[in-house]
Amino acid sequence: MTEIKFYKSKKRAISMMLLCSIFVLLGIWLLPKEPLIGWSCIGFFGLAYPLGIYNLIDKKPMIIINEVGIYDRSANRDFINWELIHDAYPINISGQKFICLIIDEKFKPSRKKGVIYKSAVKLNEAIGAQELNIHLGQIKKIDEIKLTEFILEMSKADKNTKTELIKTLPNTV
Repeated sequence: MTEIKFYKSKKRAISMMLLCSIFVLLGIWLLPKEPLIGWSCIGFFGLAYPLGIYNLIDKKPMIIINEVGIYDRSANRDFINWELIHDAYPINISGQKFICLIIDEKFKPSRKKGVIYKSAVKLNEAIGAQELNIHLGQIKKIDEIKLTEFILEMSKADKNTKTELIKTLPNTV
């Protein structure tokens, strides 16, 4: 089975650690004058180092696309089958890119979840997103418009066409 895998960007992890280093150095500089603020800066922005190192050594794909569907490690534990996807659209929320997937009501994960999860879904919908969103913020260079168009094509294609479409994806994204 042909699969296309998208991985986290190492460049983004390094840039996050470098940017937070500025604030950690600022916290060190503030220690003699304002110890509480200095330690707060060091503690908060210092959390970027373990997070950045984790992103650097993480070898698992974030998104897998194949003939069966889409697997997004950050959003779902199972593949989202192409037959369930009715529509998709890109959205940008505070500089973070997402592809929102509109699926059939009876297959939404919130049907089996608790009140807190359902409240989070309502917040998503209030800002224009959906219950199932593919987060593209950590992925290497990717064109969200072309990927959205590809998802729409795959959701409407038959099994034989899906195999051919998968082979064309690396050229378009």
